[in-house]
Amino acid sequence: MSKKWNIDMVRNIGISAHIDSGKTTLSERILFYGGKIHAIHEVRGKDGVGATMDSMDLEREKGITIQSAATQVQWKDYTINLIDTPGHVDFTVEVERSLRVLDGAILVLCGVAGVQSQSITVDRQMKRYSVPRLAFVNKLDRQGANPFRVKDALVEKLRLNAVMVQIPIGLEDQHRGIVDLVQMKAFINEGPDGEKITEIDIPADLVDQAKEYRHKMIGALADIDDAIGEKFLMEEEPTLEEMRAAIRKGVITLKLVPVFCGSAFKNKNVQHLLDGVTYYLPTPAEKKEHALDLNKGEEKFELFPDNTKPLVALAFKLQETPFGQLTYMRVYQGTLKKGDFIINQVNKKSVKIPRLVRMHSDKMEDVDASYAGDIIALFGIDCASGDTFCDDRVQASMQSMHVPDAVISLAVAPKDKGGANNFTKALQKFRKEDPTFRVHRDEESNETIISGMGELHLEIYVERMKREFACEVIVGQPQVAYRETISIGAEYEYTHKKQTGGSGQYAKISGRIEPLAPQEDGSVFKFSNKVVGGRIPKEFIPAVEEGFKEQTVKGPLIGFPIVGVEVVLEDGAYHDVDSSYMAFKIAGMAALREVYAAAKPTVLEPIMKLETTVPDEYQGAAVGQINQRRGTIVGTTAFEGNCVIEAEVPLTEMFGYSTDLRSGTKGKGEFSMEFAKYAPVPRNIQEELAKKYQAKRLAEQK
Repeated sequence: MSKKWNIDMVRNIGISAHIDSGKTTLSERILFYGGKIHAIHEVRGKDGVGATMDSMDLEREKGITIQSAATQVQWKDYTINLIDTPGHVDFTVEVERSLRVLDGAILVLCGVAGVQSQSITVDRQMKRYSVPRLAFVNKLDRQGANPFRVKDALVEKLRLNAVMVQIPIGLEDQHRGIVDLVQMKAFINEGPDGEKITEIDIPADLVDQAKEYRHKMIGALADIDDAIGEKFLMEEEPTLEEMRAAIRKGVITLKLVPVFCGSAFKNKNVQHLLDGVTYYLPTPAEKKEHALDLNKGEEKFELFPDNTKPLVALAFKLQETPFGQLTYMRVYQGTLKKGDFIINQVNKKSVKIPRLVRMHSDKMEDVDASYAGDIIALFGIDCASGDTFCDDRVQASMQSMHVPDAVISLAVAPKDKGGANNFTKALQKFRKEDPTFRVHRDEESNETIISGMGELHLEIYVERMKREFACEVIVGQPQVAYRETISIGAEYEYTHKKQTGGSGQYAKISGRIEPLAPQEDGSVFKFSNKVVGGRIPKEFIPAVEEGFKEQTVKGPLIGFPIVGVEVVLEDGAYHDVDSSYMAFKIAGMAALREVYAAAKPTVLEPIMKLETTVPDEYQGAAVGQINQRRGTIVGTTAFEGNCVIEAEVPLTEMFGYSTDLRSGTKGKGEFSMEFAKYAPVPRNIQEELAKKYQAKRLAEQK
């Protein structure tokens, strides 16, 4: 590193947005102006190169970002670590991961569509990790673009204190530049790539509007900063430094979201956005981070980005490359040097760092050391995503990330026997890379089942097996992750006894099962021991719990996990010689099977939150399609000739929806969906599922 590492001059930022808001295009421009690339390529470019940040072939073909890529650019005297995150909901874990290690973010919004469903999800994730942000209203060159309407939507829909710090000069095909309300100066971008910034007088027709929005901006800052508050009341002008300091304070304390505007595709105003990143987003030292001290019963302690302190680093993403596994790490405190030994806090293994690299999308440069606050990549380290690494002076763990449950499964098998080896390799790799991708073997049908967040999620992995591992895969019918639960309480009493030569088996238990209300920690099974007077010896109580719990893995009704059950053990009996741990476990399993029918079991299905956008004339058809799929319409909003329909629809009914929507709207409809909740299925469907399951059981027994 030629420059001395100065943490105040570092920004770790991410770019998040709804799919197709122009995130990757914006990243591409940032790389260009930051001197990392010398020509601009479009996401769906005619030159066939594709965006630099979309380094996977698949990303280039579909024109969407799947893996977040980390890159470092220099802007003026600042070092910006940029993490490009996916906008598609099936890849939400990539977004979660990136937000976990970011200090600030740019929320990109489309100037026409404004706040879309995915913007709401991303906003929720940013709030979960308290990520300070700037908003960038993109695509102002498009017809119908209106940044003021988008700013209002940020306030109404996301409850953010959004304030314009710029207003556009011209919109649609007249969009030329911006008026900076902080400096009260106007700038336009010229040159083929918008690299020349020219300061001009504020156009006469914009002077009044600029004054009005500047007044609103200073009014918002007056609530955050007392010095500006006083000047505002006295009707005095605050200085440039005071305003920048107040905006920065508002952003870092999450009380303010400055709104920038421009058009990344037309190279307008990306440079001022970069200035905004350096002025207003926090340094790694300003965002408070905590770890759990494993030596002190997971007591929380604060991390300081100090190079001399014990090392704490988080592996937040893995990527397979031709050179082996690449591990992206965020160094929270201490220093990582080539040749150092670091300890993985999950399995306590000590590993030597063979190679440190600074990533630029899919290109890399070797470095010798990485300091607190930095984001770096390592080769030759075996770990899983989300592992914490420390040196021998401390044992700590960063809190783990929120990983949602899978909602859909597919049976997969290699097409030919020769591909079996690669097939296993691919599955192992994907599992390590992505915690929401799960693999298990179905004992009964002997099939390999993969589960994930949605159809597209699994589709991409199947496609990657074919390309990266040369393994063709046969895919079964998608299977929705149902759940079983009970609707009323019921009492059980069960005696397990078996007399064979020698000692027998004996266990007696009684009590009740009750429906379990949703728990804060998300647990779906609870066991309460109410046995008194040693009627069952203490060492056998866990056996009963284990028996019940094991039986919930596969419900008798349709063979899916049982959730939402509280088991109360009230009484029982044992035999001095014949009772054993196993006998009580078997009694627990059998008791649940026996009492289950009396507790009125019901089947739950995953319900998805669906958001469909169609031109007005197709509204009737789109609503009809959703109703046919057992959907409930939650709300509709109209904007500029389009209509957004929000609905809740069972996932089972969503297969093939994209084809139907396309044909019903002449290709003009789009939709996005994400998991919302589990809800009971209608009685007739439950009976059908139960019948199918019983028939399958009978066939297997034969």
